[in-house]
Amino acid sequence: MDLAQTISLLAAAVTAGTAILYAALGEIVTEKSGILNLGVEGMMLSGAVMGFFGTHISGSVWIGLIFALLAGGSLALIHSFLTITMKANQVVSGLSLTMFGTGLSAYLGKDLIGIPARATFGTVHFPILSEIPLIGPIFFQQNTLVYISYIIAVLLWILLFYTRLGLSIRAVGENPAAADSMGLNVFSIRYLSTLFGGMMAGLGGASLSLSYAPAWLENMTAGRGWIAVAMVIFAAWNPLRALFGSYFFGGIDALGFRLQIIGFNIPSYFLRMLPYLLTIVVLILINVRKEGRISSPHALGTPYDREDR
Repeated sequence: MDLAQTISLLAAAVTAGTAILYAALGEIVTEKSGILNLGVEGMMLSGAVMGFFGTHISGSVWIGLIFALLAGGSLALIHSFLTITMKANQVVSGLSLTMFGTGLSAYLGKDLIGIPARATFGTVHFPILSEIPLIGPIFFQQNTLVYISYIIAVLLWILLFYTRLGLSIRAVGENPAAADSMGLNVFSIRYLSTLFGGMMAGLGGASLSLSYAPAWLENMTAGRGWIAVAMVIFAAWNPLRALFGSYFFGGIDALGFRLQIIGFNIPSYFLRMLPYLLTIVVLILINVRKEGRISSPHALGTPYDREDR
């Protein structure tokens, strides 16, 4: 590929990786508080269909985003109630919500299939920065949702590692009993963190239906929610690492289409499989490198009960 094709591929990687990035950022915050959410895929699908529906009935992509945030947040509240209040198994709850969200989105979106989007997030050239050679066309000739994702990733990095609120979230995820004894409300922090994660997943779904592929298609996330969950481990629970990791996986996704365009006779099924195959490979390499010890939050997946202190 020549330079122009390479720049085009890298720009497409940023666009394709944005949905994964939103979901991964939300999952990082959720898991930092000690809650494992495997319902990300279902929340993304719910966000995608409700984002498209909200835009369809209002003509405004911003109204669509509100619908997407509410959809993802609603499923997250169900997960919070089951796992925090009822202390249900977090894996079972998350998997159930993925199946529920998949079925619900298919039902709600059955009349939206084939309808063109009334409004979308188009490309916006960021003043001055878009003219920088190489960097400008890749990072600053994108749509508004991509720019918002940059800001959220940086703000979350600052919040988690350099603010008192971030310290509280991490404390709850590491040792909820100790955090409780210090006066932190473990249940409120976990509820809010899980709610935020669900809303971000919904936003990631909306980025697909309102910008990346402006339409509604059943199961249009195509497993990106699972990649986002794996991305959290790949990024070691660091929002900035998730930023570049998401673009890496987005690049693999975008590369498949370009290989066919430039004449490589590779089956389309294999190309669509590449991002998920790479996810498995990366997770294996991480475990080998860490010798099976991954620095996850110590209390991740463990319900907290004050009576057990």
